[in-house]
Amino acid sequence: MRLNSIYNLLGNEPSYRLKQVKHHIFIDLIETWTSATTLPKKLRENLELKCPLDIKALFLKSKDENTIKALITLNDDKRIETVLMRHKDRNTVCVSTQVGCPLSCTFCATGRMGFVRNLEWDEIVEQVVLFARYLKKKNVKVTNVVFMGMGEPFLNYENVIQAIEVINDEDSFNIGARRISISTSGIVEGIKRLADEGLQINLAISLHAPTDELRSSLMPINDKYPLDTLMKSIDEYIKKTRRKVMFEYILIDKINDSKEHAFELARLLKGKLCLVNLIPCNPVGEFHPSERSRIIEFKSVLEREGINVVQRFSFGQDIKAACGQLAGAFS
Repeated sequence: MRLNSIYNLLGNEPSYRLKQVKHHIFIDLIETWTSATTLPKKLRENLELKCPLDIKALFLKSKDENTIKALITLNDDKRIETVLMRHKDRNTVCVSTQVGCPLSCTFCATGRMGFVRNLEWDEIVEQVVLFARYLKKKNVKVTNVVFMGMGEPFLNYENVIQAIEVINDEDSFNIGARRISISTSGIVEGIKRLADEGLQINLAISLHAPTDELRSSLMPINDKYPLDTLMKSIDEYIKKTRRKVMFEYILIDKINDSKEHAFELARLLKGKLCLVNLIPCNPVGEFHPSERSRIIEFKSVLEREGINVVQRFSFGQDIKAACGQLAGAFS
């Protein structure tokens, strides 16, 4: 399914046709144009011929069925993974923004793939459409979207912002901006641009280390944007937007999870309008999650130092759908 092609085909149609088409795609969630009964038969046939609505995807469910991973085959036969996480009060889709990733974070399966290409805005939106169709059969809706899948969102900035506009559009999914989150490894130019967008979306920073030496060993991007530069951009972002920033910190056994690391992290974040999200590392290569006792101690240090902190529980680890495990191919 390519939304861009659909919109282009409607170029010579009356302006109200676009609203009708959006309603069919995003609200009715049709899977073939024959179901688009408000459209003329000839237009439906033309759309079915030139712009079919099918999405080529394979699904893999976790044992508790709260997490579903989909492997989507794109029009050029490249593959991406996207994940649905079901909670009692929300249904969150984790979308990918690139095929692969150029940043080579050592603990991330996507980073080990290397970079293939950016996704177009409609290839990003397609991931939400896929799971919206799935949930419709259960009489529920997608409530949240997080840009935390394959790739670095701020290295595909224009397509990501355009996708967010579609997801937020009242004629589309009408998902509120505060239910949309972007996670970046720390692309400073992207943080600065987002601060000027006037959007109420949430910003998350993949931090994972409190010192430059350790962070650079885990995330080579830190060589370009060291912590001092990154933190200055975040301070500017908070000042402009007055919005809380989330810092994601993956706890890797005996690498970044000591009591000393916790004190260093607390010093780095002291006084910032922020929330730390502790995430036990998901197995990727030689990396393993921290022991429970070390996680508890790490969290306790942050709390005692006055840092707002939560611990995320892993979703979908048994189907390699958890943080850092997406690799564009089921295995």
